[in-house]
Amino acid sequence: MGNSFDLIAIGAGSGGISVAERAAQYGARCAVVEHSKLGGTCVNVGCVPKKVMWNAASVAHALQDATGYGFDVAVKGLDWETLVEKRERYISGINDWYGTYLKDFNIELLRGKARFAEPHCIEVDGERYSADHIVVATGGFPAVPDVPGAEHGITSDGFFALQTQPRRVAVVGAGYIAVELAGLLNCLGSEVTMLLRRDHFLGSFDVMLREHLMEEMLNSGVNIMPQVNIERVDRSDDGSLTLHCQSGVTLKNFDTLIWAIGRTPATADLNLAAAGVEVRDDGVIPTDEFQNTNVPGIYAVGDITGRAPLTPVAIAAARRLGDRLFNNQPERRLEYENIPTVVFSHPPIGTVGLSEDEARAMHGDAVKVYSTQFTNMYHVLTEHKPQTAMKLVTVGAEERVVGCHIIGLGADEMLQGFAVAIKMGATKTQFDNTVAIHPSSAEELVTMR
Repeated sequence: MGNSFDLIAIGAGSGGISVAERAAQYGARCAVVEHSKLGGTCVNVGCVPKKVMWNAASVAHALQDATGYGFDVAVKGLDWETLVEKRERYISGINDWYGTYLKDFNIELLRGKARFAEPHCIEVDGERYSADHIVVATGGFPAVPDVPGAEHGITSDGFFALQTQPRRVAVVGAGYIAVELAGLLNCLGSEVTMLLRRDHFLGSFDVMLREHLMEEMLNSGVNIMPQVNIERVDRSDDGSLTLHCQSGVTLKNFDTLIWAIGRTPATADLNLAAAGVEVRDDGVIPTDEFQNTNVPGIYAVGDITGRAPLTPVAIAAARRLGDRLFNNQPERRLEYENIPTVVFSHPPIGTVGLSEDEARAMHGDAVKVYSTQFTNMYHVLTEHKPQTAMKLVTVGAEERVVGCHIIGLGADEMLQGFAVAIKMGATKTQFDNTVAIHPSSAEELVTMR
């Protein structure tokens, strides 16, 4: 019985730990394979350290705003080394907690890299382990473009390894990671240039959100350059970087270049062919709505499935898979519609459901939109006055709310409850019948006309 388990999860990130923990609760004998730090991307080089840095940037904003409220504040600068040291100490505590957590649930931790030897058998550092159920939850890694000199840049992983603050930094990318890193670095005092291949960032988001964020980032001092494609990166003897771009554009004197152009599923080294598991050319493992791959007893959860690359999505899918496999819930699965998400930009974005364009493409003239824009009361006394903007997208005669989009102070915290309402099928009338909380920004969502 030593090397035989009921379930093996490959990857000790959000998905792998969650499915093993849920299965173990039902009495299954489980193991998790991991060659790196426990907690995966989210804990170590993703959500958690990012939120710490975002919080630091928010404190920088608050210090700037303090004079508007009558405070005489002298800001002597940021000790980046101290911030990083405290952040990493916090993360180390989470790593240790995960180790205790696995032991508490009697989940065996197998240290090393896993490869399939056959459909229900894997190898970890030469040792073979088998299970009736194997869950692939290996996550992804940051992509780097195939251009000369790309190695002179760093990825989002490398950003969290920086021991000194970049002073003049180029951020290449148009997704939420690029937006978040550019925003927080700008708030913390770095000179930031953001390079976009197209005209705008956050292409899958409602147009109101991306246009409003771009305006606010430009107003705050981020240099955003659309339609720029880097062809070569050179490093000078003094360490400065020069970016050679199409159309003869040359950008000089950067001390740091961050590639934030997307992530690649970490599936290439799993020897999936030995198990007969289908994998796409881009590394994604296709699954059905129940997380099944094409091979019975082998499943995939999280970013490697090509669906909603968010930590809570991986956790939710993994827990439901554990319920289905070990607690006699054959129809238990994650519904991938109406997934709320937050972009920790400056200002933050909260969004759930269909964008206006998506709704109109699906429902045509049955769509009705409500929107508002205002100055958050916090900013009535501050010199910098970013605007808050909100939009509700409704469908049909009953005006069922199918999309909620918020950008502004507090958007990250107010969205969760409204996401519950939208998941339950709330209508605009039900929003309107809810008593407003005053004075707050959230009240605008139940008073829009």
